[in-house]
Amino acid sequence: MRPSQVLGKSLQPVVLLVLSAVTAASMWFYVDRILVGYQVKDAAAHERPRGNLSDLYPRWLGARELLLHRRNPYGDDIAIEIQKGYYGRALDPGRPNDPKDQQGFAYPVYVVFLLAPLVGLPFPGVQLFFHWLLVAVTAASVWLWLRGLQWKLPGTAIAAGIALTLGCFPVVQGLKLQQLTLLVGALLAGAVACLSSGFLFCGGMLLAVATIKPQLAWPLVAWLLVWAVRDWRVRRRLVFGFGLVMGLLLAGGEIILPGWWRMFVHAIGEYHRYTQNQSVLDQLVPWGFTGKVLAVAAVLACVIFLWRLCQRPADAEEFGGAAALVMALTVLVVPMSAPYNQVLLVPVVLELVRDRAKFLARSRNRRLAYLVGALLVGWQWVASLSLSAAYLSGARVWALAHWTWPFFATFALPVWMFALIFLCVQDERSQVGAGPFQKVG
Repeated sequence: MRPSQVLGKSLQPVVLLVLSAVTAASMWFYVDRILVGYQVKDAAAHERPRGNLSDLYPRWLGARELLLHRRNPYGDDIAIEIQKGYYGRALDPGRPNDPKDQQGFAYPVYVVFLLAPLVGLPFPGVQLFFHWLLVAVTAASVWLWLRGLQWKLPGTAIAAGIALTLGCFPVVQGLKLQQLTLLVGALLAGAVACLSSGFLFCGGMLLAVATIKPQLAWPLVAWLLVWAVRDWRVRRRLVFGFGLVMGLLLAGGEIILPGWWRMFVHAIGEYHRYTQNQSVLDQLVPWGFTGKVLAVAAVLACVIFLWRLCQRPADAEEFGGAAALVMALTVLVVPMSAPYNQVLLVPVVLELVRDRAKFLARSRNRRLAYLVGALLVGWQWVASLSLSAAYLSGARVWALAHWTWPFFATFALPVWMFALIFLCVQDERSQVGAGPFQKVG
């Protein structure tokens, strides 16, 4: 091999890492200078309040008032106090431009146990700590998902993957808002990694903690519990770990706030009433019940394929693909279409990158579908790079006017990722009895 070829191969990982860092930096620049800049101007023009805008604040304040002052975090009085911090003032129904989200405490009460060490600290310090905590656990989740998928990569490739993950819009938005979704995503990644490494009891414990956001955790929990029951003698430790921690959380919640679950159900109903949240499918297909019919069809199709894959052990490559499918299904059907939920698509993207040769070697339609998926994933960075370059070159007004560009693929991406990972799992299901796959790295 020529010296130039050796040098070229040695430079490829470095170039990949640099490009990933530049791409991620463009997204942060876009959010800080363009998106937030537009939002500030728009809020001022419409007299829309802006406070700390931290999604952690309602949970932190509710936990503080419950643990320190024995006040009900689901109460209307707490909601008003939350609004004063989150928005800067209480919302006024007489002002048509005020936000509709009342920012009530719409979480299971046992979330306060996670926040208990922070309730005695001033919130600005809590924000700073939680920001870097979410950065750390989100970066770790990339490595955990790789372990769960049984995919070994060199350190430079892992670093590039972490850079792109921390620089994708769902994660940047989650970090800006201090969204607990990022923590839940890391807990689910840790659970799958534990199972694939043989630590079933620990995996069950992490699954239980992840139910602080039940709508995001329970699809994976449900599938893994069925998976465990299919081979009870070998996998029962998963159920024991989950049951122990879940029991402690539920019992602890009942001790500190008796009857909390009725208040939680009411808070969830109120949350959906005033936010009018819809799933990704409802957003894309807003005609009557069509989105819900498609969601039911997607769930049933996944149940059929996942049932056969329940036979596979956690250290099999098909197991990771099945977990990725459940994550894609969750983003597709959960009644919330916020972009930060798409952090759950990280294992889907990783699985599809690993299986790229399988797609590209198939029919022309398969290749086209894969290339469209790659475009949908990459569009956010194409847009952020373009807008950031325009802003830095002096076209600030133009960049602010086109702030929506990175959102063009927001609703199409989960649907396309689900379709692609479904095809992967379908292929794996057809070969379950034929031995393990040879994955392409």
